[in-house]
Amino acid sequence: MPTKNESETENIVDLPESVESAPIEESNTGVTPEQQITALTEEITQLKNDQKKAEKRYKVEQSLKPYQAELIKLQQYLEDTQKRMIILFEGRDASGKGGTIRRVSRYMNEKHYRVVALGKPTVEQRTQWYFQRYVEQFPHGGEMVLFDRSWYNRSMVEPVLGFCTADEHTSFMKGVVGFEKDLVRQGTILVKLYFSVTKAEQARRFERRKTDPLRQWKLSEVDIQAQDHWDEFTNAKYEMLKRSHTSAAPWIIVRSNDKSAARLNVLKVILNSVPYTNSNPDLDFIPDPDIVVSGAREIESMEGDRLIKGKFRA
Repeated sequence: MPTKNESETENIVDLPESVESAPIEESNTGVTPEQQITALTEEITQLKNDQKKAEKRYKVEQSLKPYQAELIKLQQYLEDTQKRMIILFEGRDASGKGGTIRRVSRYMNEKHYRVVALGKPTVEQRTQWYFQRYVEQFPHGGEMVLFDRSWYNRSMVEPVLGFCTADEHTSFMKGVVGFEKDLVRQGTILVKLYFSVTKAEQARRFERRKTDPLRQWKLSEVDIQAQDHWDEFTNAKYEMLKRSHTSAAPWIIVRSNDKSAARLNVLKVILNSVPYTNSNPDLDFIPDPDIVVSGAREIESMEGDRLIKGKFRA
């Protein structure tokens, strides 16, 4: 009787030499095994990259949490003292204002803060005192209001895109300093943040908005015009800083090409603007000087660039 191994050997069919040496054939889909392996390798690489990005985002968000916890203490201080606080988020389109606002407000008590993003003024509002519709949104005692764009629309977007007259712009620039001095004199804590992004980075973010279905809603007609009017917006930025940066209501410039760094440093700026108690002694509250710049320093830098290069730096 043949052994098991012998039986198996007998069942083996010898293939013709032509078959043994034939190349591997394509599948029914027309894709070769080599192409399948390449596609799978690329997919695995993409998954690894996505995982790394997710891990990085998680670490960044975790690094914000100690400062977000401090914001809750800040809120409690405002409530206890019945202080009012206004934070203005200004800057070019796609400069990171909205994402920063979400990080600032993520864990705060909803009863004691509001985010205000006003649309186009109504026909009736156009006949009112310009500041009136903003004043209607001001905080009461113990409350914080975050303006996603503010009355400074009249110093940048409106004059550049022709949404206001030259006289309206001039009137605003004459009145805004006194308006803010009165606001601060009467006890309101006012923080003015200007998010500064480079032209190349803004273009990259706009392109992403065009192709990402989750971000397409962010792309507006104003956004589309932003790159074409870049130098005009830069001139308007200089004029705004030059005329409205005061000791009572100073501008704080936030370099926001790196969104993560900008968000962390904005949290620090806000926390430093209020003398709340029981702050965490283990935290570093000093903003990065490469990210956070005073309005006065930005004006000097822009003027220096104009002298050397003949035009303003953004």
